[in-house]
Amino acid sequence: MFKNKPTQIAPGQVDTMIGPQVVMRGDLQFSGGLYIEGRIVGKVIAEPGQPAVLTLAENGSIEGEVHAPVVVINGELTGDVYAGERVELAAKARVLGNVHYKVVEMIAGSMLTGRLIHSDTAGEVRGAAEAAVTAHALAD
Repeated sequence: MFKNKPTQIAPGQVDTMIGPQVVMRGDLQFSGGLYIEGRIVGKVIAEPGQPAVLTLAENGSIEGEVHAPVVVINGELTGDVYAGERVELAAKARVLGNVHYKVVEMIAGSMLTGRLIHSDTAGEVRGAAEAAVTAHALAD
């Protein structure tokens, strides 16, 4: 009668879409499938412990850090990426920042200006980054 929530996200599943005419300023926290065709200026952070896939479409852009288990980029991202599981850089991806990953896939044509940083503890990297931001905010 009652179904448990799935622990995985189906490939291509979209729960939230930010359309091409949308410009969002501020941090965004999400779970499930997030598909971005618009522009976000701020951090994009998946809820800890929840399945999440962020997909940045070809004409989409993000100016800020990204923290999610799975990140698929085909647009322009300026900021660091912290992927707990996997990062996919598609043919039109343009990334200006460091990419922290467990598994990475780069398609011919994608561009990365920054470092690829393999991490078996990507979740710990994210926690340390959030702690640093919190400490900085408390100091101000």
